[in-house]
Amino acid sequence: MDDQLLIRNGRVLQEGKFTKADLVISGAMIAEVCEKRDDRKAANRIDASGLTVLPGFIDIHTHGGCGIDINNAAGRELDELTVFYAEQGITGFLPTLLTAAQEGFKRALRNIRTVKEQGTKGAKILGIHMEGPYLCKAFKGAMPEELIVPPSIEQFEEYDRISGNNIKLVTVAPETEHVVDFIKHVTLKDIIVSIGHSGADYDRCMACIEAGVKSATHLFNAMKPLHHHQPSIIGACLESDIFCELICDGRHLHPGIVRLAVKAKGMDKIIGVTDSIMAAGVPDGQYKLGPADIIVKDGDARLADGSSRAGSTLTMIQALKNIVQFTGKGLEQCIDTITYNPAKLLGLDQRKGSISLGKDADLVILDRDYNVRFTIAEGKIVYCA
Repeated sequence: MDDQLLIRNGRVLQEGKFTKADLVISGAMIAEVCEKRDDRKAANRIDASGLTVLPGFIDIHTHGGCGIDINNAAGRELDELTVFYAEQGITGFLPTLLTAAQEGFKRALRNIRTVKEQGTKGAKILGIHMEGPYLCKAFKGAMPEELIVPPSIEQFEEYDRISGNNIKLVTVAPETEHVVDFIKHVTLKDIIVSIGHSGADYDRCMACIEAGVKSATHLFNAMKPLHHHQPSIIGACLESDIFCELICDGRHLHPGIVRLAVKAKGMDKIIGVTDSIMAAGVPDGQYKLGPADIIVKDGDARLADGSSRAGSTLTMIQALKNIVQFTGKGLEQCIDTITYNPAKLLGLDQRKGSISLGKDADLVILDRDYNVRFTIAEGKIVYCA
């Protein structure tokens, strides 16, 4: 069939194990997973001999890359950004908006909506992550303090309408005013609430989790530290069953903290994210993160005044390499952190995040050194090394 793609002789990950298999992709879906068959005919073929076939990566927290900032990007730039993501093995992502002035914030929502509706050349837009403005000023990180406000259902509804109901994830600080009512309202709309950028105490965080919070935004970063008398947000996140984002770039978290989080939560509750800014994939220099001025030196992104780290220059393929290295676990044990787990959080695990019959053909093919050789998003080859 002309619309079929055949991937031959690959080392395919299925149900936590690697097996030698052929994949038949028809349209946007995986049509067949089978043992090698010499009589197989298809117009398009990939010889995956010596290569590893994995589910495509999903990044639920990224502000940009390759010189493009999502808050400030025009439609054409956003589409180019999806190509960069595909080069890093990403097949789906949530463009993440930093707290910004309302006019610019609304413009960014419209731009993302337009690009998503038109379709992308690379990785697919799975929705939008609003990281603010409903945060705590004391743990603002790179957020502009003067633009941080308490949660507003009315304002959020306007943002969601402008986005075309594409907001999938919103980060809030548990100590903010009326936050529990906000969480209950948003979760009824099947929008995921994550807690972060917070100095809230343990009890307050647990109340938010009971109200419907499903995840924590970059655990340990931009939040009150753990103390044995005051467990804070970190204690609540580690003890509960919510998902926890980790930025595994070796700067935001010591490898020992990554291992501790994995031991406390289990691999099935860890989500690897990049929190990347426009400086990912390009040289050191001066950049923007939303309205903020950023200086990147030796790959480390910080506010221009040096007061705070500001996102990362991490790519998703490097994040995978780091998770494997930091934890000492096998690829088959680590891969769910950037594939199945984010898909499950987003409610997309019936379609994405693993390789099986009838699922979306979102795949990444790596060589022995974990270099991306091919990326396939919904059956289309969007990157070929």
